[in-house]
Amino acid sequence: MNMKTAIFEIQSESIFTKTALKVFKHQFENNKTYRSFCDLLCIHPSDVSKIEKIPFLPIQFFKSRKVLSSKDEVQEIFTSSGTTGSTISQHFITDIQLYKESYSKGFAQFYGEIKDFVVLALLPNYLEKNGSSLVFMVDDLIRKSNNPESGFYLHNLDELAEKLTEFDKKGQKILLIGVSFALLDLIEKHQFSLKNIIVMETGGMKGRRKELIREELHTILKAGFGVSEIHSEYGMTELLSQAYSKGNGVFKTPPWMKILVRDTDDALTILPPNKAGGINVIDLANYNSCSFIATQDLGKIHENGTFEIIGRFDNSDIRGCNLMVL
Repeated sequence: MNMKTAIFEIQSESIFTKTALKVFKHQFENNKTYRSFCDLLCIHPSDVSKIEKIPFLPIQFFKSRKVLSSKDEVQEIFTSSGTTGSTISQHFITDIQLYKESYSKGFAQFYGEIKDFVVLALLPNYLEKNGSSLVFMVDDLIRKSNNPESGFYLHNLDELAEKLTEFDKKGQKILLIGVSFALLDLIEKHQFSLKNIIVMETGGMKGRRKELIREELHTILKAGFGVSEIHSEYGMTELLSQAYSKGNGVFKTPPWMKILVRDTDDALTILPPNKAGGINVIDLANYNSCSFIATQDLGKIHENGTFEIIGRFDNSDIRGCNLMVL
């Protein structure tokens, strides 16, 4: 079976583990950066029989090295948004179809077919800001929604407010996806009471507004949109898959993505559920780069595999979708 096809057909823990170990072997053999990292730790695929023992590449390597497990031509380069003078991450994509399949299947699993939605984005327009994997995804979802009213509404909040009210009255399903400060800007100008909407925040406040804890942000947004829950998307430049939260900041992953939590004092030790630590991500859609990444996020997983993000390491760079519109 084609490995790239097999990734999206995972239906059990045992198949996930088996597939992850095969991907680890493939990347160990074909990714120079990852191989060097594994060699430094003296870890070889023949020594590894469970996913907890796979080495997780620190995410900072995407800033200084070409993290590639493929010799195919690079089709896209996704870049992180950084502050002026900061080093940005680069994710080299040799098979853009893998990304499209990952976010399309991932979204459908949690929310159903995108063609049932009108997609309204409070994000920088793809034409204004090249290199953002989030904007690439939303731009494609807008097209796949097949609705002429779907689109980016970053600067025209009054028009967006009219559309939201109009579609809601018609009973049209709406996906409103945006950075936090832009969603707050919208509800400061307009008050809503919407019934057919998913309001999804992608994070993002630094440099534009006072940083809010998630509970505070969601309380304000729920009141402003008249909804009972605020949804969230968890993704990053270095990943090709997303986790989603349908409320309370509790995220679920698609079957080809998994979260582990590492000890902050010993990066090779994986913690049991309900213990806070560094977030490690297994993203098998990252077949051509690196599927095993140690992020700079702090969080914890629950017994059922869902997880929460509770902060970031203090010395980590300011990064993420929040800087795309500065």
